[in-house]
Amino acid sequence: MVRRLIIRVKNTSLKNKIFFSTTAVILLISVLIALFTRWVLISSLTSELKERGLGIGHSVAESCRGYILTEDIPELVSLIFDARLGVRKHLTGYLYVTDKQDKILAHTFTTDFPGELLNVNLIESGKNYSVELLRLKGKYFYDVAVPVTEGIYRIGSVHVGLKKQHIDQLIGKLRTTFLGFVSAVTVLFFIISHHLSKYITRPITELIKVSDEISRGNFNITHTLNSIDSTGIKDEVRQLSNSFMNMTHRIMDSQAKLKESDNKYRSLFAGGPNPIFVVDRETLGILSANPSAEETYGYTKEDLIGKPFTNLGSFELETVQQADFHAEHAGKIITVGSKVQCNKKGGGLLYVNVHACPVRYQDRDAVILATTDITEMVEKENQLIQASKMTTLGEMSAGIAHELNQPLNAIKMGNEFIDMMIEKKEKIPDKDLLQIVKEVSSQVDRAVDIIRRLRDFGRKADFTKETVNINRPVQDVLDIIGRQLRLQNIDIQLKIDHDIPPILAHRNRIEQVIFNLITNARDAINQKLEAGGPATGNCIVIETYARDDQVMVAVSDTGIGIDAVVKERIFEAFFTTKKMGEGMGLGLSISSGIVEDYGGKITIESPEGQGTTFRLSFPAAT
Repeated sequence: MVRRLIIRVKNTSLKNKIFFSTTAVILLISVLIALFTRWVLISSLTSELKERGLGIGHSVAESCRGYILTEDIPELVSLIFDARLGVRKHLTGYLYVTDKQDKILAHTFTTDFPGELLNVNLIESGKNYSVELLRLKGKYFYDVAVPVTEGIYRIGSVHVGLKKQHIDQLIGKLRTTFLGFVSAVTVLFFIISHHLSKYITRPITELIKVSDEISRGNFNITHTLNSIDSTGIKDEVRQLSNSFMNMTHRIMDSQAKLKESDNKYRSLFAGGPNPIFVVDRETLGILSANPSAEETYGYTKEDLIGKPFTNLGSFELETVQQADFHAEHAGKIITVGSKVQCNKKGGGLLYVNVHACPVRYQDRDAVILATTDITEMVEKENQLIQASKMTTLGEMSAGIAHELNQPLNAIKMGNEFIDMMIEKKEKIPDKDLLQIVKEVSSQVDRAVDIIRRLRDFGRKADFTKETVNINRPVQDVLDIIGRQLRLQNIDIQLKIDHDIPPILAHRNRIEQVIFNLITNARDAINQKLEAGGPATGNCIVIETYARDDQVMVAVSDTGIGIDAVVKERIFEAFFTTKKMGEGMGLGLSISSGIVEDYGGKITIESPEGQGTTFRLSFPAAT
């Protein structure tokens, strides 16, 4: 019922809303005033009548003191009956007197003294009176008890029964009078609020007529406002109408510009050289695609619409789904993918960079996703990285040959021993033969492991991401180059945290970064030796640890250090401090690009002449 009433009020006119609201407020205030006044009247009348009861009690107590002392009961009875005469008989229902033991001495009841009044409303010691509401024969009385004293001693009590009905009758008369007054005031305000609401909403009614005319395309509406006769309101409505008219013209101009802009962007969308998709923010389903998207990915527009955009590649679109669509962020472009591998129809691959912009499309939250085909650039970059690897392997060829010679020499020595024993026709003890076989097998495994690590390091890496424990590529690189570094009197110190979380990267590419940093550290130590530095105390420290939500790798050396000028340019492609023919200056540039591809950072700490620390940080995989 209440809900229906609320709905009806919501759907009614503004005039009626003002009228009903004003009337409701007036009625509420009237009810509150009535309740407050009733409470004040009851409290005041009750207090006043209690005071009168106390006056009657004290008067009787003064007069009956001598009769109580002389135990003159007939005079005492006459006294209390006289006290009820006159005006008091409408107020007092009974009077009775007790001695100091609260025994009844005299009363005004024409029948036996009611048992309900025995030993009730007794005056506590130290108090001058006591008042208590009692029920007697179905009626309520305020029993007012007053002590009768002689000097400092109480010799009895006087009880006056005030009729509560008398108080209620007085309150009822006042209530009727007050309610009549409040009703008259309410009716008056009811009439006033009706005319007031009509007066207030009359200009708005006229403005509605004006807006209706404007919506129909009729802008010649000045004559409508001339019908408003109220002084002051006429000018205000004209101002409001003029503002409304100006706003309408501006809207029309804006719509024209918007249409022009819409046509321009439709032309850019349709004729843009890069694939562009409109994607639903929640489902990531494709809502629209331009012709370039069809050509690049090999799908028709009908095939693409409704297809989840993530089916085209391994995109990380969480930031798109959490995009802010408030007006102040409209048109904000964010990067949501770099070097993402995508699938073309028929199984072809391409690499793209992806940028997103949140928009409203067909009354829903959507995202414009623009992809840029960088397949050729990625392939060239991959070739450059591969060339850098091959160059590194070429530099290590002497060390790798030494690594392979050791297990081959051990195998050769075992075979020569067996050959010698056969020529001498001597029997090889089973224990010795078993030891030789095990050693040969161990050295074969060692050679195979060296070749496997070289093959893994040298293979062409792709840009896919996988969970990688950063300790693994560090250890794999040291397995390849560690022995060579020790042969050059360079000590390797490992500080590995075995509990660090994994990162999202590709192990082969991370190995390339670690390899570049370690070989740079080796070269820095060799430069210090060439400059006359001490031949001892040369070491490379490799540390892995976790800090906040980042996985860190630090490669420190005791080399020659990097000055401030070189530090500013050290990550530039083809910048090198090495001699001609010793390097192309691509190692750190490639390393920096690989780290950034995985959302990481690379920083340098290098007090000049005191060694260098390269520190890598990657976001931990969740």
